[in-house]
Amino acid sequence: MKKEWYLEYEIQKNRPGLLGDISSLLGMLSINIVTINGVDEGRRGLLILAKDDDQIKRLESILHTMDTIKLIKLREPKLRDRLAVRHGRYIQRDADDKKTFRFVRNELGLLVDFMAELFKQEGHKLIGIRGMPRVGKTESLVAASVCANKRWLFVSSTLLKQTIRNQLIEDEYNENNLFILDGIVSTRRANERHWQLVREIMRLPSVKVIEHPDIFVQNSEYTLEDFDYIIELRNDAEEEITYEVVDQNNMFSGSDFGDFDF
Repeated sequence: MKKEWYLEYEIQKNRPGLLGDISSLLGMLSINIVTINGVDEGRRGLLILAKDDDQIKRLESILHTMDTIKLIKLREPKLRDRLAVRHGRYIQRDADDKKTFRFVRNELGLLVDFMAELFKQEGHKLIGIRGMPRVGKTESLVAASVCANKRWLFVSSTLLKQTIRNQLIEDEYNENNLFILDGIVSTRRANERHWQLVREIMRLPSVKVIEHPDIFVQNSEYTLEDFDYIIELRNDAEEEITYEVVDQNNMFSGSDFGDFDF
């Protein structure tokens, strides 16, 4: 049974035929190339298939002797590796907080793909998503749910009208459903019945996504430590995500949004 590996190298001396040499080397070692792409400036990433670990050890030792490339990674592929090869770029990860991943608006395709892969995982997952209004958070969540073949449920939301759910109907208590909460709506506008529902949902072995997680944890018993992943979405890389509008208490004035309570 062949096993998949991720190989990444940095080009030290770019010359015609370099990729051909790497391909030939893999062929001689009976290692198959599944996918190849540039993943960063001067770097290439490959998903490869090998029959046993000895082939990979031999490959590694040969690559270390080559002066035209520098071996960066040779490992079993992680989710970020697969997406890097698929999209030709790496997902930005926070240097200090390894569970925080950063995206900008022109990378929505990569973001949707990343979230869809997370949504396919089984069991309890708590995901937070930060971003300014109208940057595309909710739309990306819905698109990723479709890709992951999940049914999504808004427990609290402002996508069409302000929604605050106080109960679920029977078939909605399904671990294959994806539950979406807006941290601002839940903490600023909801009643205790809504919070009883939130606690019930948190106990389900399913994926929960919370928009504005910082506001959510400020006003609830949950902390950022409870989150498995935090995703940040910005209009551009320099944008600062702030909650000043929320603190001025005018983000959801009744004149702008209708209310659904059910």
